[in-house]
Amino acid sequence: MGAPPLERTRGGSGRLAGEALVVNAAAGTPVIGIDVGSTTVKCTLVDPATLRILWSRYRRHETRQAQALAQMLEEAEAEFPELARDGGQAFITGSGAGPLAEAVGAGFVQEVNAVTLAVEHRHPEVRSVIELGGQDAKIILFQDDPAGGPRRVLTSMNDKCASGTGATIDKCLLKTGLSHAALAELRFDPERLHPVAAKCGVFAETDIVNLVKAGVPPGEVMNSLADAIVMQNLSVLTRGNTLQAQVLLLGGPNAYLPFLQAAWRLRIPQTWAERGYTPPGDGDPEACIRVPEDAQYYAAFGAVVFGVQAAGEPLAYRGAAGVHAFIRDDRRVRLGEAAGPGLLAEDEDLEAFRRRYRVPVFKPPALPAGARVGGYIGLDGGSTSSKAVLIDAQGELLAKAYRLSQGNPIDDTKGLLAELRDQVRARGCDLEVLGFGATGYAADVLDQALQADANIVETVAHMMSAQRYCGDDVDVICDIGGQDIKVLFLQNGVIKSFRLSNQCSAGNGMLLQAMADQFGVALQDFAEVAFQARLAPRFSYGCAVFLDADRVNFQKEGFSREEMFAGLAQVLPKNIWQYVVQIPRLAELGRKFVLQGGTQYNLAAVKAQVDYIRSRVPGAEVRVHPHCGEAGAIGAALEARWQVGQRGESRFIGLEAAIHLEYTARTDATTRCGFCDNHCARTFIDTRTPQGATSRYI
Repeated sequence: MGAPPLERTRGGSGRLAGEALVVNAAAGTPVIGIDVGSTTVKCTLVDPATLRILWSRYRRHETRQAQALAQMLEEAEAEFPELARDGGQAFITGSGAGPLAEAVGAGFVQEVNAVTLAVEHRHPEVRSVIELGGQDAKIILFQDDPAGGPRRVLTSMNDKCASGTGATIDKCLLKTGLSHAALAELRFDPERLHPVAAKCGVFAETDIVNLVKAGVPPGEVMNSLADAIVMQNLSVLTRGNTLQAQVLLLGGPNAYLPFLQAAWRLRIPQTWAERGYTPPGDGDPEACIRVPEDAQYYAAFGAVVFGVQAAGEPLAYRGAAGVHAFIRDDRRVRLGEAAGPGLLAEDEDLEAFRRRYRVPVFKPPALPAGARVGGYIGLDGGSTSSKAVLIDAQGELLAKAYRLSQGNPIDDTKGLLAELRDQVRARGCDLEVLGFGATGYAADVLDQALQADANIVETVAHMMSAQRYCGDDVDVICDIGGQDIKVLFLQNGVIKSFRLSNQCSAGNGMLLQAMADQFGVALQDFAEVAFQARLAPRFSYGCAVFLDADRVNFQKEGFSREEMFAGLAQVLPKNIWQYVVQIPRLAELGRKFVLQGGTQYNLAAVKAQVDYIRSRVPGAEVRVHPHCGEAGAIGAALEARWQVGQRGESRFIGLEAAIHLEYTARTDATTRCGFCDNHCARTFIDTRTPQGATSRYI
C-alpha cells in the first residue's frame, strides 16, 4: 500500500498544506523504525523522502528482545550497508524500547504517538483505530474540530491486565490444541459462540478450559474467545465513545487472524445500530472496517514519521554493534536491587537434591505370560492433560498413560484406554477391566458416556492417592495442576479443610508452561535452565496477568532467561501459600507435606517449594508423590475398586466399547437453551457404543 503525498491539508499533526517535513537523515539513507513489543520485535526501513517502507521484519523475540533486535539490525545493515557506513538514523518505540534506545542510538517515541502519526500520515480519512498487541490494546479516536482547527485525538489503553490482547489468544490456543497455521485458517461463525469472560485474561483461560473439557470443538472455542475480546474492548476501552468510520484494525493479531477481523466487522456495526450512528457510504463492513496490508508495522513506521519531522541534532547510530555491547556489558550494572539470589546457594549440592526429590522412573511390574490381567482403571481429565492408570485388586500400579489434552475429553479418553490395553498386550497378557473411575474436569462427561463406577471429587481422589503412597499421617497435600491449585489440610486421616484457587490461575503449571513457550524452551528443560542462574528477579506474587507484566518489565531491564526462570520458580510457593491459602503460620498445619500434580516433575518448582516450607516449618518433612502427575487418576481407580466391591459388579460399558465409542458434538440453533431470554449456546454430546447403547451429555 503506497503512502499518500507528503503535502496534505491540515490534520492532527498540525502541518499546513505545503509544509515540508524536516528530514535529518543523510540523503538516500533509509531511516530505521523499531517497535519492541512484549512478544514481538518489528523493524522497518523507510525512505525519508517519500516515507515508503523499503524493508521490514516481524519476529517473535521469545523474551530475548535485545538478541532479536540485534539480529534484525544485522540483516538490515547487510542489505543496506550505508546504514553503518554513512551514519543512519533510528527511532524506537514500544514497551521494551526504553533500555534499548541508547544501545541502538535511536530516538525514543511513545507508542501511542507513533501509531497516531502513522495513521494520520497514511489515512487522513480514518476516524478510529484499534490496535491489539501482545500485552496491550489501544483505541485511538480522531475528532474533527468544527472550527477547522487541528483534530482532537482521544486515546485509551488497557492498564496492567493483558485481557483482550494477543497474549490471551496465545495462552488459550495452547489449551485447544490448535496449531498457529490452523488458527490462521479459521473462519468466524457467529452461530456457534459460547460465553467467555474476557475482562481478565485468566478468567478467559478458565472458561476456555471448561469449554474444551465439555467437548466444544476448538474452532468454536477460539471464535468465542475472539468475540469476547472484541466485546471487551468495545465496552471498556472505548470509554463510552462510539467508534466512527473509517475504522482501522492494526497490530499482529488483527493482521494475521481473519476470524478476529470478522468478529470486529460483526460487532462494530451492531454498536453503530444500537447508538444510532450511520457510517458514510453504504455502510459495508469490509469498506468501513479495514486492515491495511502492513498493519503490524504501524508503530515502527510511525516512529519514523515522528523522527523525520523532529528538529534537533540526530543521535549517533550505533546499530547492531551497540546492541551486542549492551547485551555483553551493560546488563548486570543496571539490575541493582531488583535482583535476588538464585535457586541454589553457593555451596549447595544440586545432585543431592536431585537424588532426593526427582520423581522416580516408573518400572511396570512383571506379569505372568499369557495371563488375563484384571484391574481397575482411573482417569483424571485435567485442564491441560489427561492421565490414566491401571491398578490390580491390591491397589498396586500396573500401567499408566499420559497425554496432553487434544481438545476433546472423549478422544483423550479413548486414546488413553487404548494405550493401557496395548501396554498390557505388549507384556503378553490380555486386560480385563473390573471397574472404571473418573475425576477432574472431564469426569461428568465420562460418567455418562462410559457409565463410570466412580465419579470422584478431585480433592478426595488426591487424598486417597497421597495416603496410599505416603502414609495416613500426611498433614498437608499440595496439588498443582495445569489450571488450578488444591491444598488439602488433613487431621486424623480425613480432610479437615482445603483451599482451591478460584478463577485465577496464578502459580499453576500452565503459567510455567506458557512462560517456557514464550522463552522458546521445552517445559522439561525448565529446571535445568533455572538452576544455572545466580541471580533472580523478584516477581510480585498474585495474578498471573500481573506476573506476565512483571516478566515484560524484567526482560526490559535485561534479566537473562535463566534468571527469569529462577524468579518464576521462586514466586510459585508465594502464590500457593500467600495468594491461595492465605494462612500466615504454616507450622500450624502440621509437619508432613506431600507435593502432587504434574508441576512437581519440574525440579525448579520443587526446590522453591521445599525451601519455602522448610524456612517456615522447622523439621518439616516434604515428600514428592512418586506418581505425582497421576495422583488424581490413582485416587479415581482406588475409588472405583471400592465402589465395585460394595456393589458387587461394575457398570462400566467395557474396554473395547469405550475405545470404539462413537460420538457427535453439536452446537447450533436447535441446542440453544430456551428457559430464559438469554438463549445461551449449549453443546450436546451424543454417544453410541458398538452395541447400540446411547447417552447424551449437555
